[in-house]
Amino acid sequence: MNLVERVQAILLKPKETWPAIAQEGGDVASLYKNYLVILAAIPAVATFIGLSVVGAGMFGVSFRVPIVAGLVNMVVGYVLSLVMVYVLSLIANALAPTFAGEKNALNAFKLIAYASTAGMVGGIFSLMPGLSMLGLLASLYSIYLIYTGIPPLMKSPEDKAIGYTVVIIVCGIVAGLVMGLASGMLTRHGGGMMLGGMGTSSDQVSFKVPGSDVTLDTSKIEEATRKMQEAQNKGDQAAAGKAMGDLMGAALGGQGGKPISPDVLKAFVPEKLAGLARTSIEARSDAAMGMTFSSVAASYTKDAQTLELKVQDLGAVPALAMAMGAWANSTVERETATDVERVFKKDGVTVKEEYSKDGSRAEAALMLSNSVMLEVKGQGAGIEAVRAALASLDVKGLAALARPK
Repeated sequence: MNLVERVQAILLKPKETWPAIAQEGGDVASLYKNYLVILAAIPAVATFIGLSVVGAGMFGVSFRVPIVAGLVNMVVGYVLSLVMVYVLSLIANALAPTFAGEKNALNAFKLIAYASTAGMVGGIFSLMPGLSMLGLLASLYSIYLIYTGIPPLMKSPEDKAIGYTVVIIVCGIVAGLVMGLASGMLTRHGGGMMLGGMGTSSDQVSFKVPGSDVTLDTSKIEEATRKMQEAQNKGDQAAAGKAMGDLMGAALGGQGGKPISPDVLKAFVPEKLAGLARTSIEARSDAAMGMTFSSVAASYTKDAQTLELKVQDLGAVPALAMAMGAWANSTVERETATDVERVFKKDGVTVKEEYSKDGSRAEAALMLSNSVMLEVKGQGAGIEAVRAALASLDVKGLAALARPK
């Protein structure tokens, strides 16, 4: 395989190139060695040069990422991008029977590896941070590459390729969130979470991070896909939109039960917090992509001090809980000349603290056993004020809340 010729062929003539790829031999190791490790270096190196050498700017303010930090980010991002391809290939292979396709681990890896070409080559635009949006647009072409590659590689009928593609992309978004958290923890703390194994059965696919997992019910995905196709055939855009929402919700792990009512959460938000009067409160329930989640946010102000309290039910959306609460399974002790960050266990509850030593800024969060997250952020308030605010709240009562089934 000539690398340049293959890149040109998959980008310019995908429909003609995929059948040839399906007939090729090889293995995962050779695809990594001869293709991915080279292409994945493009966005990694370009981003390093763009942010640490050229520098980025906005509204008259420019900045550069320090060289050492940029190098660390480059290496971690490069490795995780290679891991991401393998993870998505596992998902694509496991989902094949759901969309009337055939499981084939090598072909699934070929599908994701070669479809990633557009995004990796488009990473060259990161050399100039102002052009990075062009790289994002280029990566969208990878969606089309997946769509065209599914029938010849995974033997799925063309009429099911759209739903198959959507599920892979949504799973990619979820996996990207996990990888982003992993990258942040690795670059900031020198260690962190690892993506766990992926389990499969005839109708379920699971992928995990420590302490949390997302299970994809492929029967629900298949049913939502069927409804979406039927609605599209009838020209019923409203029904097609609802089916698309159900499809994406199922692909994100669906619901973990109904969310705790905002009115219930609101009862745990006091009128005064650490001596500061409440100046605003917002209780809301939001629905998106077949999922519903709830939260309550309030602000407290006195003189130059401001505290912001937020109570969120993350457990109703497994993927959201996995993405936002991944830190809850870590232990962190980080300190610089100006800032402190800690993640630790106290009375069986995971606590995350970040604050400035000069007392100008502080925030703390608790991840409770029922996946309710409690956050307090302070401006003009030190960590002691934030701790006092948390201590005044009915944490045990919040942890005891049961989510409606």
